[in-house]
Amino acid sequence: MSRPPEAGRASTGQKIEQAIEKAFDPLATALKRATTPPPPKPLTSAAPGKPGLEISPLAVPFPTIPPIGGVEIATARAGFYKHERDDLVVFSFARGTTCAGVFTRHKIGSAPVDWCKRQLDTAEGGQDVRALVVNAGCANAFTGKAGADAARRTASEVAKRFGCRQRDVMLASTGVIGVVLDDRKIVARMPDIEAGLDADGWARAGLAIMTTDTFPKGSYAECEIEGRKVRIAGIAKGSGMIAPDMATMLGFIVTDAAIAPPVLRALLGLHVRTTFNSVTVDGDTSTNDTCLLFATGASGAPRIGRVGDRRLKEFSAALDKVMLDLAHQLVRDGEGATKFVKVTVDGAASPASARKLAKSIADSPLVKTALAGEDANWGRVVMAVGKTEEPVDRDSLAIRFGPHVAAIDGAPAPNYDEAKMSAYMKNAEIDITVDVGSGRASATVWTCDLTKRYVEINGDYRS
Repeated sequence: MSRPPEAGRASTGQKIEQAIEKAFDPLATALKRATTPPPPKPLTSAAPGKPGLEISPLAVPFPTIPPIGGVEIATARAGFYKHERDDLVVFSFARGTTCAGVFTRHKIGSAPVDWCKRQLDTAEGGQDVRALVVNAGCANAFTGKAGADAARRTASEVAKRFGCRQRDVMLASTGVIGVVLDDRKIVARMPDIEAGLDADGWARAGLAIMTTDTFPKGSYAECEIEGRKVRIAGIAKGSGMIAPDMATMLGFIVTDAAIAPPVLRALLGLHVRTTFNSVTVDGDTSTNDTCLLFATGASGAPRIGRVGDRRLKEFSAALDKVMLDLAHQLVRDGEGATKFVKVTVDGAASPASARKLAKSIADSPLVKTALAGEDANWGRVVMAVGKTEEPVDRDSLAIRFGPHVAAIDGAPAPNYDEAKMSAYMKNAEIDITVDVGSGRASATVWTCDLTKRYVEINGDYRS
């Protein structure tokens, strides 16, 4: 049996930093230097992710996350990777923890995605979730009945140890498609997991779920509900195959607020659209995309059971902040990325049209390679807009790169300055704004450039 999570266990940010430094000193050193950096000299990471990968020049440091009441975390090496690294994470939740999830709409969803959807879609789904099991190194996708059986056995064994029903165990996997999960590796490490459960495991968990990621991704925010402090923390992983549709994208968010499952579902669905579903690295959606939101109720704040409750306003804003931060970090760790790019479309006929136009620009290989080459080739933006067949007024089209106007009223800007534009393109962060002159709707999508390194990483993925 696992220990129940303890909300009051003493904790400091130093413990998180020490945990990273002890096991992954090269990565920790790089992260401390990674606050809005100019591109650093290549640094080989000795941390999880594929050996030999360089820390992204857009990396941000892992935040200090204090204990979240009602949850403990442990990591272990189950052996899904050949090299030394933790690749298994287990979250243990207090009784009464509620849960909601959004998942990939990929037509070939993975076994853990099917498992979670089945448990959460029932009338009692998400009412008392006691554990989350995450493994890296094996996606357990496109594995048929054998993969489904492995997922069920994993949930069953963890449920026995945690004294709960198997339906109250959530699962997530990431890694190579087409390989059946060897659940015996997970079961064999459960004694170590139980002994290692700790309220300070966020940084270790962020490291353990990485695949081709080059840095762990975490976020934290606080708010109040009727004068009681509420905490929200989350981790995510993803670097390639990122165009979530709810990619190898996993996100796990925990709050100590007390919120009913239907309200969690509404909040998660609302914010996923403008966060995880508004980023793209390469336009590919994964079989395993999963975002789970847990509410332990340990803060002592009053329980919220209605979507329209006004007390949710501050919490909703804080949740959006955490989710958007994590989504941005996925882009910052895009495979081979050197540019963090914000694409905004204004003047669209509808929000859906604005989103489609922004995605077309953000996903275009020609736009992304121009960004990699620091080439202000705004003609490629014109191409990406026009190919969508969305309503566009050609003679009103305007394009800006940061503060520099490239085109206006459907023609090159009279004061266009190639030298200033080229200088702007050397920045690590770039804003592209397009007004299509067809209405009043807007949408924003975040993306990165497409470099030779992306090809190298993915050409070498399974070796």
